[in-house]
Amino acid sequence: MKIAVSGKGGVGKTLIAGILARLFAKDGFKVLAIDNDSAMNLSYTLGINQDVKEKIVPISEMKEMIKERTSVPGGVSGVYNINPKVSDIPDRFKVNGPDGLELLVLGSIEEPATGCLCPENALIRTLLYNLFVKRDEVVIVDFEAGLEHLGRGTAKGIDVMLVMSEPSQKSLDLCSKIIVLSKKLGIINIFLVANKVLDQSQLDIINKRVQKWEIPLYHSIPFDSDIGKADLNGISPLEFNPNSKAIDSIKILYKKLKDLKKDLFDL
Repeated sequence: MKIAVSGKGGVGKTLIAGILARLFAKDGFKVLAIDNDSAMNLSYTLGINQDVKEKIVPISEMKEMIKERTSVPGGVSGVYNINPKVSDIPDRFKVNGPDGLELLVLGSIEEPATGCLCPENALIRTLLYNLFVKRDEVVIVDFEAGLEHLGRGTAKGIDVMLVMSEPSQKSLDLCSKIIVLSKKLGIINIFLVANKVLDQSQLDIINKRVQKWEIPLYHSIPFDSDIGKADLNGISPLEFNPNSKAIDSIKILYKKLKDLKKDLFDL
């Protein structure tokens, strides 16, 4: 099962991706968590050992390897291989995490002048395609904020797109765009998840807003101060308080996704 988590920056993508990865791993699934967010904070949510975290180099920053994989014979300036070899990269650079899960940090391309036509993006996009289509474990990707990640190559193979929102119009506006684009790219299972919800009145407003989307609110997660406390202390939320309000709600989301996995694959 390949799960992508997308949405506006700060809505809780990393929290959801990390906790879901831990819960799948605790249940005995082989799990590869992918950090494709420029903030690269998934290791904290997963509870990766500090010594391991300090040694991680994002794939997007491995300039020599990228140059080697994307160069073409003759070395013509501005010309590079848009389909580089990437199949060996995950197993070479992934690191071990709690409960037997593994983490691969891709990072993202932040230089504004590079756009999508650069060797770094060619390698990252090809690698995402490989992870979604050719890997046989549970793959959970914490995507970068916004829409930049959603191209035909990166979307192919996604089984579930979790579109994260918080109770704000800006967040819902971006979710609407992500949902429309996800449909155009052929993603079937698109689920809207609201995070940091304070009360029923906020849920009512969200439900009213999404009535015409054809994608109803799939799940909601309450605001939980323990999540912020865990972050401040540099501890995975699952270790800080495994039974906090938000964690308990994410466990329910996990059960929904595990049941969906049975329907999709365990026939």
